[in-house]
Amino acid sequence: MDTYSEEESIHPGNLMESQVSHLDDLLNEKLEQAFHKQTSHVVFHELTKIALEHSPIDLAYAASRLPPNIRPLIYENLSSTAQVEFMVNTDATTRNAVFCHIDDLSAKKLIEQMAPDEAVSVIEGLSERRFKRLLELLEPAKARRIREIRKHPSDRAGRLMTNEFFAFSEHKTVGQVAATIHNNPGIDLTHQIFVVGETGELLGFISARTLIINPRHLRLSDLMRPIVHKVSPESTREEVVEIAGRYKIAALPVVDVQGRLVGVISHEDVLETVEDLADETIAKMAGTAEKVSEQEPVRKRFFARAPWLFVTLFAGLVNVGVISSFQKYEGGVLTFVLFFVPLITGMSGNIGIQCSTVLVRSMATGLLSPGNRREVMFKELLLGAITGSIFGFLCGAIVYALEFLGIAAFSVAPEVIGLVVGVGLAGGCLAGSLLGVFSPFFFARLGVDPAIASGPIITAFNDFLSMAIYFLIAIGLSAWLLG
Repeated sequence: MDTYSEEESIHPGNLMESQVSHLDDLLNEKLEQAFHKQTSHVVFHELTKIALEHSPIDLAYAASRLPPNIRPLIYENLSSTAQVEFMVNTDATTRNAVFCHIDDLSAKKLIEQMAPDEAVSVIEGLSERRFKRLLELLEPAKARRIREIRKHPSDRAGRLMTNEFFAFSEHKTVGQVAATIHNNPGIDLTHQIFVVGETGELLGFISARTLIINPRHLRLSDLMRPIVHKVSPESTREEVVEIAGRYKIAALPVVDVQGRLVGVISHEDVLETVEDLADETIAKMAGTAEKVSEQEPVRKRFFARAPWLFVTLFAGLVNVGVISSFQKYEGGVLTFVLFFVPLITGMSGNIGIQCSTVLVRSMATGLLSPGNRREVMFKELLLGAITGSIFGFLCGAIVYALEFLGIAAFSVAPEVIGLVVGVGLAGGCLAGSLLGVFSPFFFARLGVDPAIASGPIITAFNDFLSMAIYFLIAIGLSAWLLG
C-alpha cells in the first residue's frame, strides 16, 4: 500500500516555481557553454541542438540573461513559427537586438505571422522611420489593423485588444460559422463567437461549446446570449483587469461610441496586463522607474532610480535642519530624547507605509468606492492611533524599567523620560498614519499613481513630520514636568 507523509506534499505553485527556475538556470548554463566553444561551426551546432530540445518561450526568457549582441543567434536557429513565439515572449532589449540584426524583408515575414496586437507590442521599440517602412511592406489590411491599435495610448484598452476576431450576422447558421472558422486558421480567438447587427453593433455572443453541440441549421439569433460587460477603447488597463477578473471573462469585447464591435481583449492579454501593472507598481513603491524584470546596463538603472533618491536626500537635509533647530533646548531630558529618534522614525514610517499599502491595494482591486471611502479612512486612522498608543505605552514602560532594573542610568527621573518617549512615539505614529492615509488620495487627485505614495514619499516626509512632532512633545512635556 502506498504511504503518504506531510513532508512529501509540495504545493503546486512552489513546485512549478522551482521547476521553472531550475529550467531557466539549466538553459542559461547550456547557452553560455555553447557560446564558449572555439569555432563558429560548433557554436551553430550546439545552438541548433538547444533550439530543438527547448521551447521557444523558455529560450525567450533565457535570452534576456545573455549579452544583447549574441541574442540574435538564438533567434536565427529557430523555425519560422518558433521565431514568432520567441519574439512575442522575450523582452524589449532582445527584440531590438534581433531587429538590428535582420533586414526589413525578414522582419516583414515575421510580422505577417503575428496577430495585430502582438505585432504592435513586438515592433513598439523600433524607430518611427523603420516602423513606417515595415508597414509599407505589409498587406494594406494588416498594416491598417496595426495602425488602428497603435494609435491608442499604451495604458488603454484600445492597445490591449486585437482587431482580428470572429463576428457574424445574427442570420448566419452554425454550419456557415463553422465553415468560416475552418477557413481562417490564423485567427486564434475562438473562446467566444460574437454576433453583430447590420451596421456592426454588438448584439451578443455564442460560446465555442454552444457552437459545437448544436445542429448546423440553427441560426445564431436562436443561440446567442446577451453581452453584459464590455469596454471602450479609451477604458484604462485597470478597468479592463477589474472587469475581466471579477466576472471571469475569457474574451472582453471593445465597442466604440456607436456600440460597434472594434476589438476583443483575450484572457491572455489580461494576464500580461496584470504582470505589467504589478511590475510598475512594485517599481513605483520602491521609488524607481526601473523595470523590475529588465536586464539593463548599470548607467541606465542608476538614472531610473536617481530621481526619487534626490527626494530622499532633500528630505534628509531637512531632517538635519529640524534636529539642529532644537539644539538650543539641549540638556536634561532632551539629551536622552535624541537617542530614541531612530525608534520614532522607524515605527511611524512602518505604520504609515502599512496604511498606504492597504489603501492602494483597495484602490487597485476596486474595494474602495466613493461611498465607503470616509469609513475606510476613519478606520485606518483609528487603527494607527490605537497602535501608536499601545506601542507608545509599551515603549515608555520599557524605558522606565531599564532604570528600575539597573540596566541603564539616567540623570533625569526615568518616569519623565519614559513618559516623554512614550507620548512622543504615539504622536509620531499618529503622524505616520495621517500621512499614510491621506497621501494616496492626494496623489490620486493630482492624477499621479497613488502607488508611489507607499515608497520614498512617505519615508522621506514621515521622518520630518514625526521628528518635529516628537521634539515638540518632548519640549512641552519636559517644560511642564521639570518646570
